[in-house]
Amino acid sequence: MIHARGLTRRFTVKRKVVEAVRGLDLDVEQGQLVAFLGPNGAGKSTSLRMLTTLLPPTSGTATVAGRDIAADPDGVRARIGYVGQSSGAGEQFRAGDELVAQGYAYGLTRREARRRAAEVMDMLDLTPLAARRPSTMSGGQRRRLDIALGLIHRPPLLFLDEPTTGLDPHTRADVWQHILRLREQYGMTLFLTTHYLEEADSMAERVVVIDHGRVIADGTAARLKGDLAGDRVTLTAHDPADTARAAATAGRVFGADRVAVENGAVRVRVPRADAALPELLRVLEGEGVRVATAETARPTLDDVFLALTGRTLREAEAEGAGAAEGTEGADAARPTTAQPAAASAAAPEGDRA
Repeated sequence: MIHARGLTRRFTVKRKVVEAVRGLDLDVEQGQLVAFLGPNGAGKSTSLRMLTTLLPPTSGTATVAGRDIAADPDGVRARIGYVGQSSGAGEQFRAGDELVAQGYAYGLTRREARRRAAEVMDMLDLTPLAARRPSTMSGGQRRRLDIALGLIHRPPLLFLDEPTTGLDPHTRADVWQHILRLREQYGMTLFLTTHYLEEADSMAERVVVIDHGRVIADGTAARLKGDLAGDRVTLTAHDPADTARAAATAGRVFGADRVAVENGAVRVRVPRADAALPELLRVLEGEGVRVATAETARPTLDDVFLALTGRTLREAEAEGAGAAEGTEGADAARPTTAQPAAASAAAPEGDRA
């Protein structure tokens, strides 16, 4: 469904060349739900804009839904849906009318467009909102309308660029419920960007991690966590003066590179916490170190990111503020290729294809 080789995008920012995406290689098979994970500025949105023909690559090749993004961009757009970060629905148009108009843009007849609009509104629980204008809707309702606009022509592949950013946890869960329902009913391929680690962990069957424009990990969340992060044991010494000794002991048992001291607690990355904790407690007792508290935890994708980059995703977010991805919006809004209205009304007005 998606096959990219060496996709690269450079921008000139204040006379300096910035490589936002560096040699992206990516293969996504039909029916997969893939989360593209990384901090702001990592290259997520730039990659999506290239794959959806909203932004031409500086170099590299890709086919999307069986069509070449450079040689046949119209063919790509006819076969994909794209939901951008900003709402693409007209503020003063009724939701039902907006969906029907989007159907016309994709070449549907009046009857087909109305039937399809009714179908996607029912699927996304938008039927009661058909006569409402987006300006009167909640954030979650608007996102569901954006998704409906991207689905009106029933594409086999749907791109979603941070579909739940800015929503409260309850609304995010509701949007995800609808996304998963779409996949179950239509068997479509979903490729989405997010920086919400828990979403990627629990919802996606495959996670691709990007940082500084390069893919640094690719696999199921379970495999990435098992291979790269491991379980975590956290303990505190009864006497704070013994913290350094406890850390040194843990380092001798499991390796110094797996041990860290944070806020007075000793944290140890281990393959299996259920086996490691009793062993560590036994060794510490033998050395006269009394343990006040001890707990175990399964790894998270943030642990994976930390293991790969030496920093947490939150630290990377702060580091990437104002970096290349924050400067590319103007370029993305003025792509050099033709952008017929049929590509997706779910994109922001400047990106509407």
